[in-house]
Amino acid sequence: MSEIILVRHGQASFGKESYDKLSQKGIDQVKILAAHWQETGERFDFIYSGTLLRQNETANELLSLVSSNPTRSTEHASLNEYDGDPLVRVYLRDYGAQEGFGDFEKGHFKDEKKFQRVLEATTAKWIRNELQPQSEDTHFEYWADFQQRVHAVIDEIMQKHTGGARVLVSTSGGVIAMALQRVLQFPDEQVISTNWMVRNSSVTRVKYGQGKVSLTQFNSMAHLERADRQHMITYR
Repeated sequence: MSEIILVRHGQASFGKESYDKLSQKGIDQVKILAAHWQETGERFDFIYSGTLLRQNETANELLSLVSSNPTRSTEHASLNEYDGDPLVRVYLRDYGAQEGFGDFEKGHFKDEKKFQRVLEATTAKWIRNELQPQSEDTHFEYWADFQQRVHAVIDEIMQKHTGGARVLVSTSGGVIAMALQRVLQFPDEQVISTNWMVRNSSVTRVKYGQGKVSLTQFNSMAHLERADRQHMITYR
């Protein structure tokens, strides 16, 4: 059996000018994961990431665990997270006032709790195809397109790497949740609820081969479960 090991990137820079960069805590989370794997003797045959900076920064901290000694991960844009900003903009324009978010302004993107409420309302409509972009809504991605690209890249990796290969993938929470839909065949609503559960630098494992595919581990934080590292566990 072969294995895909999905790692969610370390904590990004929420509320900063650029979200797409690991915070210092995010870097530390991944360094601790790398040290944990070095200690337990984990080795991998290949490493992939999306093209986003936070995914690449995470992959770079894990390169030493790959047997072929690559200088960088293999990038695949289909492993990129969905872009929430255009989805939220469309939701606020078309539904925000009537659903109690009429006062939501750009500054609220720094308020994690309020932003999460808006994002949950947004994605609920997104998966039902109730968000309709206009010509100015650039970078908008329909739910079905996000679903298709993630399912396709997971299938591509499984078809390419067989014979007991261990493939490390640095990606994001939404992609991990969607990959699990490919494996477990659960409904769209559960993809979103799973997305909210995936913690920074967590590990999810999928075994495949001989016509079978199964989830063997989800959202593991073994590297941060010591009492003196509990403060390092984050969701955003």
